[in-house]
Amino acid sequence: MTLLADAVKKTIGLLFKLQGWSVEGRRPEMPKLVLVGAPHTSNWDFIYYLGAARALDLDLKFLGKSSLFRWPLGGALRDLGGVPVDRSQARDIVRSMVAEFERRDQFILTIAPEGSRASSDRWKTGFYNIAMAAEVPIVFVSIDYPRRQITVGPVLFPSGDYEADMKVAAMFYRTAVGKHPERASSILRQTP
Repeated sequence: MTLLADAVKKTIGLLFKLQGWSVEGRRPEMPKLVLVGAPHTSNWDFIYYLGAARALDLDLKFLGKSSLFRWPLGGALRDLGGVPVDRSQARDIVRSMVAEFERRDQFILTIAPEGSRASSDRWKTGFYNIAMAAEVPIVFVSIDYPRRQITVGPVLFPSGDYEADMKVAAMFYRTAVGKHPERASSILRQTP
Protein backbone atom coordinates (compact mmCIF):
# COMPACT_ATOMS: atom_id res chain seq x y z
CA MET A 1 0.00 0.00 0.00
CA THR A 2 1.29 3.45 -0.85
CA LEU A 3 1.67 6.23 1.66
CA LEU A 4 -1.19 8.05 -0.06
CA ALA A 5 -3.55 5.08 0.27
CA ASP A 6 -2.58 4.64 3.91
CA ALA A 7 -3.22 8.35 4.57
CA VAL A 8 -6.59 8.14 2.81
CA LYS A 9 -7.62 5.12 4.90
CA LYS A 10 -6.58 6.86 8.12
CA THR A 11 -8.47 10.02 7.14
CA ILE A 12 -11.60 8.04 6.27
CA GLY A 13 -11.33 6.17 9.59
CA LEU A 14 -11.12 9.48 11.44
CA LEU A 15 -14.09 10.96 9.55
CA PHE A 16 -16.07 7.79 10.26
CA LYS A 17 -15.60 8.35 13.99
CA LEU A 18 -16.02 12.14 13.93
CA GLN A 19 -19.33 11.83 12.08
CA GLY A 20 -20.65 9.54 14.80
CA TRP A 21 -20.57 6.27 12.88
CA SER A 22 -19.98 2.98 14.68
CA VAL A 23 -19.55 -0.70 13.95
CA GLU A 24 -21.71 -3.36 15.56
CA GLY A 25 -20.65 -6.98 15.44
CA ARG A 26 -17.37 -8.80 15.39
CA ARG A 27 -14.54 -8.79 12.93
CA PRO A 28 -14.76 -11.86 10.68
CA GLU A 29 -11.85 -14.14 11.56
CA MET A 30 -11.84 -16.24 8.39
CA PRO A 31 -8.93 -15.38 6.08
CA LYS A 32 -11.01 -15.79 2.91
CA LEU A 33 -14.59 -14.68 2.43
CA VAL A 34 -17.01 -12.68 0.35
CA LEU A 35 -18.29 -9.69 2.31
CA VAL A 36 -21.69 -8.45 1.05
CA GLY A 37 -22.40 -4.77 1.71
CA ALA A 38 -25.97 -3.53 1.35
CA PRO A 39 -28.11 -1.56 0.87
CA HIS A 40 -26.05 0.36 -1.71
CA THR A 41 -27.94 3.58 -2.46
CA SER A 42 -25.26 6.30 -2.36
CA ASN A 43 -21.62 6.96 -3.24
CA TRP A 44 -21.13 7.66 0.48
CA ASP A 45 -21.65 3.96 1.23
CA PHE A 46 -18.14 3.26 -0.07
CA ILE A 47 -16.60 5.82 2.28
CA TYR A 48 -18.45 4.48 5.33
CA TYR A 49 -17.58 0.88 4.50
CA LEU A 50 -13.92 1.88 4.26
CA GLY A 51 -14.28 3.56 7.67
CA ALA A 52 -15.74 0.38 9.13
CA ALA A 53 -12.97 -1.69 7.54
CA ARG A 54 -10.44 0.60 9.17
CA ALA A 55 -12.18 0.23 12.56
CA LEU A 56 -12.15 -3.57 12.18
CA ASP A 57 -8.61 -3.67 10.75
CA LEU A 58 -9.78 -5.46 7.59
CA ASP A 59 -7.83 -5.41 4.34
CA LEU A 60 -10.74 -5.35 1.91
CA LYS A 61 -10.66 -5.81 -1.83
CA PHE A 62 -13.57 -4.45 -3.81
CA LEU A 63 -14.84 -4.64 -7.36
CA GLY A 64 -15.47 -1.45 -9.27
CA LYS A 65 -16.53 -0.71 -12.80
CA SER A 66 -13.45 -0.40 -14.98
CA SER A 67 -14.25 3.19 -15.99
CA LEU A 68 -13.49 4.29 -12.41
CA PHE A 69 -9.93 2.99 -12.66
CA ARG A 70 -8.75 5.50 -15.25
CA TRP A 71 -6.58 8.50 -14.52
CA PRO A 72 -6.63 10.32 -12.13
CA LEU A 73 -8.28 7.90 -9.66
CA GLY A 74 -7.14 4.53 -10.99
CA GLY A 75 -3.88 4.13 -9.08
CA ALA A 76 -5.37 5.34 -5.82
CA LEU A 77 -8.38 3.01 -6.11
CA ARG A 78 -6.10 0.04 -6.75
CA ASP A 79 -3.99 0.98 -3.73
CA LEU A 80 -7.16 1.13 -1.62
CA GLY A 81 -8.01 -2.46 -2.66
CA GLY A 82 -9.91 -1.89 -5.87
CA VAL A 83 -10.14 -4.49 -8.60
CA PRO A 84 -11.42 -3.14 -11.95
CA VAL A 85 -14.05 -5.25 -13.72
CA ASP A 86 -15.88 -5.16 -17.01
CA ARG A 87 -19.43 -5.77 -15.85
CA SER A 88 -20.44 -7.13 -19.27
CA GLN A 89 -18.11 -10.14 -18.71
CA ALA A 90 -19.80 -11.74 -15.67
CA ARG A 91 -18.39 -15.26 -16.17
CA ASP A 92 -14.86 -13.95 -16.47
CA ILE A 93 -15.33 -12.03 -13.21
CA VAL A 94 -16.32 -15.19 -11.33
CA ARG A 95 -13.39 -17.11 -12.82
CA SER A 96 -10.85 -14.39 -12.09
CA MET A 97 -12.07 -13.90 -8.50
CA VAL A 98 -11.90 -17.65 -7.85
CA ALA A 99 -8.29 -17.55 -9.11
CA GLU A 100 -7.57 -14.69 -6.67
CA PHE A 101 -8.97 -16.73 -3.78
CA GLU A 102 -6.84 -19.71 -4.83
CA ARG A 103 -3.58 -17.79 -5.12
CA ARG A 104 -3.83 -15.81 -1.88
CA ASP A 105 -3.62 -16.88 1.76
CA GLN A 106 -5.96 -14.07 2.74
CA PHE A 107 -8.58 -12.45 0.53
CA ILE A 108 -11.67 -10.54 1.66
CA LEU A 109 -13.70 -9.55 -1.37
CA THR A 110 -16.36 -6.91 -0.76
CA ILE A 111 -19.30 -6.73 -3.16
CA ALA A 112 -22.40 -4.54 -3.30
CA PRO A 113 -24.91 -7.06 -4.70
CA GLU A 114 -27.17 -4.41 -6.18
CA GLY A 115 -24.39 -3.68 -8.65
CA SER A 116 -25.15 0.05 -8.69
CA ARG A 117 -26.83 2.74 -6.64
CA ALA A 118 -30.00 2.59 -8.75
CA SER A 119 -32.85 0.34 -7.70
CA SER A 120 -33.29 -2.97 -9.51
CA ASP A 121 -35.84 -5.75 -9.17
CA ARG A 122 -33.36 -8.00 -7.32
CA TRP A 123 -29.75 -8.44 -6.27
CA LYS A 124 -27.24 -9.67 -8.81
CA THR A 125 -25.98 -13.18 -8.03
CA GLY A 126 -22.27 -12.77 -8.82
CA PHE A 127 -21.23 -12.60 -5.16
CA TYR A 128 -22.98 -15.91 -4.53
CA ASN A 129 -21.49 -17.56 -7.61
CA ILE A 130 -18.00 -16.41 -6.57
CA ALA A 131 -18.44 -17.73 -3.02
CA MET A 132 -19.79 -21.07 -4.27
CA ALA A 133 -17.03 -21.56 -6.84
CA ALA A 134 -14.26 -20.45 -4.44
CA GLU A 135 -15.78 -22.48 -1.58
CA VAL A 136 -15.64 -19.54 0.83
CA PRO A 137 -18.24 -18.19 3.26
CA ILE A 138 -20.32 -15.06 2.80
CA VAL A 139 -20.52 -12.44 5.56
CA PHE A 140 -23.42 -10.00 5.38
CA VAL A 141 -22.75 -6.39 6.39
CA SER A 142 -25.37 -3.64 6.49
CA ILE A 143 -25.26 0.12 6.46
CA ASP A 144 -27.93 2.03 8.37
CA TYR A 145 -27.91 5.80 7.87
CA PRO A 146 -30.46 6.85 10.53
CA ARG A 147 -28.46 4.97 13.20
CA ARG A 148 -25.07 5.81 11.61
CA GLN A 149 -24.09 2.19 11.98
CA ILE A 150 -22.36 -0.54 10.01
CA THR A 151 -23.40 -3.98 11.27
CA VAL A 152 -21.41 -7.16 10.69
CA GLY A 153 -23.99 -9.89 10.42
CA PRO A 154 -24.19 -13.62 10.00
CA VAL A 155 -21.74 -15.90 8.24
CA LEU A 156 -23.35 -18.02 5.54
CA PHE A 157 -21.73 -21.05 3.99
CA PRO A 158 -23.59 -21.15 0.68
CA SER A 159 -25.58 -24.34 0.20
CA GLY A 160 -26.21 -24.02 -3.52
CA ASP A 161 -29.88 -23.18 -2.89
CA TYR A 162 -29.75 -19.44 -3.61
CA GLU A 163 -33.38 -18.74 -2.72
CA ALA A 164 -33.11 -20.46 0.67
CA ASP A 165 -29.77 -18.85 1.47
CA MET A 166 -31.05 -15.38 0.57
CA LYS A 167 -33.85 -15.75 3.09
CA VAL A 168 -31.08 -15.52 5.71
CA ALA A 169 -29.90 -12.31 4.03
CA ALA A 170 -33.43 -10.91 3.89
CA MET A 171 -33.88 -11.43 7.63
CA PHE A 172 -30.59 -9.66 8.37
CA TYR A 173 -31.16 -6.67 6.06
CA ARG A 174 -34.85 -6.15 6.87
CA THR A 175 -34.17 -3.18 9.19
CA ALA A 176 -31.20 -1.60 7.35
CA VAL A 177 -31.96 1.82 5.86
CA GLY A 178 -29.79 3.22 3.08
CA LYS A 179 -29.15 6.91 2.48
CA HIS A 180 -31.81 6.82 -0.27
CA PRO A 181 -34.21 4.04 0.82
CA GLU A 182 -36.26 4.37 -2.36
CA ARG A 183 -33.23 3.10 -4.33
CA ALA A 184 -32.81 -0.11 -2.33
CA SER A 185 -33.16 -3.30 -4.35
CA SER A 186 -35.01 -6.44 -3.37
CA ILE A 187 -32.82 -9.35 -2.38
CA LEU A 188 -34.96 -11.82 -4.30
CA ARG A 189 -36.98 -11.18 -7.44
CA GLN A 190 -40.43 -9.95 -6.51
CA THR A 191 -43.30 -11.95 -7.96
CA PRO A 192 -46.46 -10.07 -8.93
